[in-house]
Amino acid sequence: MELGDGNVNSVKMSKEQRKLIRKQIKACNIVLKHDGISTASHATKHLVVANGGLGNGVSREQLREAMEEMGELETVTMSPHKPYAFVTYRSEQSAQKAHGLLNGHVLRCGDNGVTLYLSFVDSVPCEAEERVSLPEGLSLVEDFVSLEEEAALLAAVDWSSTSDDVTAQKALKHRRVKHYGYEFRYDTNNVDKDKPLSVGLPDECAPILKHCLKDGHIGTMPDQLTVNQYQPGQGIPPHVDTHSAFEDTILSLSLGSKTVMEFRHPDGRVVAVLLPGRSLLVMKGESRYLWSHGITPRKFDMVPACDPQPPSAITPDLGHLGNLTLSKRATRTSFTFRRIRRSPCQCAFPSTCDSQGALSAPAPSPPSPPSLPRSHGDAARLEEEYVHRVYDAIAPHFSSTRHSPWPRVCHFLSSLEPGDVLADVGCGNGKYLGVNPELVVLGCDRSSALVHICTERGFQAFVSDALSVPMRTASCDACISIAVIHHFSTQERRLAAVRELVRLLKPGGRALIYVWALEQEYNKQRSKYLKDPSKEPSGSPGPTENQSEGSTLPQKTVNSHGDSGVTDDGKHYGEVSGLTGQRPDEDQVHSGKLSVHTNRTAFNSQDLLVPWHLKDGKGKAEKGRKGEREAGNFDKSVAAAAVFHRYYHVFQQGEIEKVCCQVAGVKVQTSYHDQGNWCVILVKD
Repeated sequence: MELGDGNVNSVKMSKEQRKLIRKQIKACNIVLKHDGISTASHATKHLVVANGGLGNGVSREQLREAMEEMGELETVTMSPHKPYAFVTYRSEQSAQKAHGLLNGHVLRCGDNGVTLYLSFVDSVPCEAEERVSLPEGLSLVEDFVSLEEEAALLAAVDWSSTSDDVTAQKALKHRRVKHYGYEFRYDTNNVDKDKPLSVGLPDECAPILKHCLKDGHIGTMPDQLTVNQYQPGQGIPPHVDTHSAFEDTILSLSLGSKTVMEFRHPDGRVVAVLLPGRSLLVMKGESRYLWSHGITPRKFDMVPACDPQPPSAITPDLGHLGNLTLSKRATRTSFTFRRIRRSPCQCAFPSTCDSQGALSAPAPSPPSPPSLPRSHGDAARLEEEYVHRVYDAIAPHFSSTRHSPWPRVCHFLSSLEPGDVLADVGCGNGKYLGVNPELVVLGCDRSSALVHICTERGFQAFVSDALSVPMRTASCDACISIAVIHHFSTQERRLAAVRELVRLLKPGGRALIYVWALEQEYNKQRSKYLKDPSKEPSGSPGPTENQSEGSTLPQKTVNSHGDSGVTDDGKHYGEVSGLTGQRPDEDQVHSGKLSVHTNRTAFNSQDLLVPWHLKDGKGKAEKGRKGEREAGNFDKSVAAAAVFHRYYHVFQQGEIEKVCCQVAGVKVQTSYHDQGNWCVILVKD
């Protein structure tokens, strides 16, 4: 049976298909229990639909159309980012019909299909509504321009030429852009105030700006305009408009498709704001100077099923939590009006103000390097500050460097049987969750920001610490832990992480573990992480740029997770020799302080902080972003300027095997070195 075009066609399922569906429903219920949802063994008129949520790309309209074929509905509840939804029928008989006919079958969502798994529940959970205010100084005016004014503004922008010096037209990676009045230079994040462009703002803008003056949104007329055109799936990284370049108020007029813009505060708060077509966004004060704003690249946004009143934030915040749906993006054009600043900024937010010294000096190390932990509490605090907070802050940029899965990890996943349950503990942005579509895959990660990215990509993932995964003992056929355990800061916690993986495995189940290796030069081969001196031009600066694990190298992504896709030596750990790695720095060990690693060089200690640079040493943004700030919400306790520091324990040869051998009921099936990583496959007795 398959759902498509609103019709349900019955097809008899084989015994194997029914068995697989039961297995998948069981796995889905594990995820539901993590959110406190208990399924019922008896029939009710309430159903939970696993895989049928906003997090899987299913809109309210699509789900309702399918469910209404089974009977009259009372409610459909879809929570933000969740991979499930709730439906309540008028009668228990309709719910039973849906449970019998729709279970395990495919709902067509455009070009994609999602398999629905239905279970009865006694009631639909009622989440408390939580209102989130707009950032201070931010206001949104809907229907600010008429349809006629919108058409005139769009017609005033000529995109026909691929480049235009008059308007400094550029084709950026994520959008097309034109500048009027003055060009905003992405290489310097500023404006050349002595070189105005030959044309000012289009005449069609004059009545709009007079309207803004009359309504008090601005006090003086803008003299700079940036026009951005976004195609579906495009966005702009989080950034704060440079203080020294522009005066306080910034106006952003949205034309064409509606979209969702996210505002991020340095303390971690995130507020998503729906920008309808023809609306005006006014940023003043704190919202302009302190909060970063950006648009996540995606083709669908979560929006209220009906317009919120009054216009405000839409993160699970305003209105009914379950009253959301998906909105498909179309072409959107924004007109951003600003006034050039002629004197240094004197704002009340020096932490983000370049006129007052912020972001101007390099910061190669944290304000006060932390010490090695001496207790469980010390370790937890160290990891919270130098692992958890960092990954939440850099999640979008981190995810943009995670594309190609490691070949040997893919080989492990492809070796599993169809219907096997796989747990990816520390799944990151989910790049391994879809490698083998025949598996029942559940991902979890400590970073809620990365889990959010997973759910946006249609994967089942939840927030969890790797030391305590909310899944039943012996519930998984396989587990993977790729580049996770090296973030635990004591031997006891690393051992506990391995024990937790083994706990999840069924007897005979296997776990694959990757950790970063101290030995980056091994078996007469240098890992791609290390900089090749023979390829460095004479007089080039030292390797201080952001080329650490997970960073970006020219034309390819190289990191200890293996995103470069290179092959390993293919040999068993015990069969190779000839390693030439450095050993721990004795001075660092005796001082008890963590050292800051120099990226793309050999390690001189096992416990260290690895910098994550949002910009390289030349001031040019990575991956062609040309100066756009991608994470304006860094925590100064974690990093200064735009540098973040992540804690790592890099493993010596044989160390990960020794840790695994301390866990009862499991044996090391094989181990190997894979491009700067030590890797083991465990088998549970």
